Amino acid sequence: MLAIDDSGTGKPLVLLHGLTATRRYVLQGSRLLQREGFRLVSYDARAHGESDPGDGYEYSDLAADLVSVLDERGIDRAVLVGHSMGAATAIRVALEHPDRVEGLVQITPAYAGSAYADDAALAYWDRLAAGLEADGADGFMRAFEPPEDPRWRDPVVKFTRQRIERHQHPEALAQAVRVVPRSEAFDGIERLEEISVRSLVVGSRDGSDPTHPLAVAQAYAERLPQAELVVEDEGEPPLAWHGAQLSRAICNWLRETG
Repeated sequence: MLAIDDSGTGKPLVLLHGLTATRRYVLQGSRLLQREGFRLVSYDARAHGESDPGDGYEYSDLAADLVSVLDERGIDRAVLVGHSMGAATAIRVALEHPDRVEGLVQITPAYAGSAYADDAALAYWDRLAAGLEADGADGFMRAFEPPEDPRWRDPVVKFTRQRIERHQHPEALAQAVRVVPRSEAFDGIERLEEISVRSLVVGSRDGSDPTHPLAVAQAYAERLPQAELVVEDEGEPPLAWHGAQLSRAICNWLRETG
């Protein structure tokens, strides 16, 4: 069973979090969009947060969960607001079920058109998974590698620990951490050109968030036919870290695009 929140009225927005995050960490707790007249549906992905473990953790499984949430909540079409893993899941559903998607918000996408092939990157994910299995949040944090930039190091460490401590099934989460980076969300960055709905892409500068390269967000904005790219100013923390600012950017985009 998936843990789901459903609040507000109006146009439905479905929030999809990233790997090792929970439903709280898309808009960081901001309720601005509900106050502006939108319905927000958010859920913990399988094995994350308060949701139960699943039989599989491929993007095909995550996409099927998203469609099931739409069905369960009686939503025919929604704007999908996805961060990282959630962004890739939203793209997959937009490609497979275009009739269910009214718009896309891609927050710091990391999937560059294929599963991870870099041995060092996969080894890092495996170390994080092993840490979770051995000692939960403490084990994860011992394996975690924060940004080198001293401006962001301490906030990222604090934020990451708070996020990891919210998971009720760390051993199942460890399986997801191993599988998702090796899974294929869609085949090739050029597939983005098939998506016809309007999109907002939220990038972050590599110095503060090296696991979500700005180049990937830029590639999404270039490939998605109706996309707008927003990025924080130089020297500022990522827009994705500030729920109120991120929500305002999404709200403005929704109003402008109708």
